[in-house]
Amino acid sequence: MNTIKIAGVPEHFNLPWHLAIESGDFEKENIDLQWTDVPEGTGKMCQMLRDGETDIAVILTEGIVKDIVAGNPSKIVQLYVESPLIWGIHVAANSNYKTVADLENTKVAISRLGSGSQLMAYVNANNQGWKTDNLQFEIVNTIDGAVEALTNRTADYFMWERFMTKPLVDKGIFRRIADCPTPWPCFVIAVRKEILEKHSDVISKILAIINQTTEDFKDIPSIDKTLASNYHQKIEDIQEWLSLTQWSPKPLTVEMLNKIQNQLFQLKIIEKKGTFEDIVKAV
Repeated sequence: MNTIKIAGVPEHFNLPWHLAIESGDFEKENIDLQWTDVPEGTGKMCQMLRDGETDIAVILTEGIVKDIVAGNPSKIVQLYVESPLIWGIHVAANSNYKTVADLENTKVAISRLGSGSQLMAYVNANNQGWKTDNLQFEIVNTIDGAVEALTNRTADYFMWERFMTKPLVDKGIFRRIADCPTPWPCFVIAVRKEILEKHSDVISKILAIINQTTEDFKDIPSIDKTLASNYHQKIEDIQEWLSLTQWSPKPLTVEMLNKIQNQLFQLKIIEKKGTFEDIVKAV
């Protein structure tokens, strides 16, 4: 049995992995795929890849591109979710902020440095025509930390996946004032180089299994009810999310990588650009 460690956020995007693990699809191929939920998100998973705590990460595209350019010994092997991630821009429900324009020169809560919540704060600031050098950050680690920071006013706004944050909006804890979709496919699958070199055949099998699972995912009977129950969502929100979400087995293309790196470079998130061969490897 080949033991492979994999990490991802505890969000609805990753239910296909759990279904494939629970149904024994990987075991049938002699693979013990050990999943770890990482509520802290992309910055934490980048660190886990660097430290060898995980072999694979299902991770935000912009975050792993940034970290590979900065020396993370991993490569992107394929897309996972091709559609954009819709980041909600959230404030405390009782705050005085009404529009995105009100948030200029205020403090943004982020899960950690290098996280998607930080990188998308730069993207949003650029979209608004703000000086990105003026962004101020409060590290909150998790969504619970963001609730505390916004409620106690140690931070002013928080960007997180819109649907996962919707229950906090429904409860009157957060108020969403705008959306900010990623200008690229949101999730990719990244693998440590050492694992790619030693176990490329195992990685190929893992990708084949998950790609088959995601291809059939929306056709699973009552999958909307399962998702709503597992992730504490309203059924109508899940149905909207399913209609907007597109999984993909495709590779990351040169054109898409150039677009991502050009934007990260323009926003001064990366100081140099990596080559396609540095960042991407087909399995």
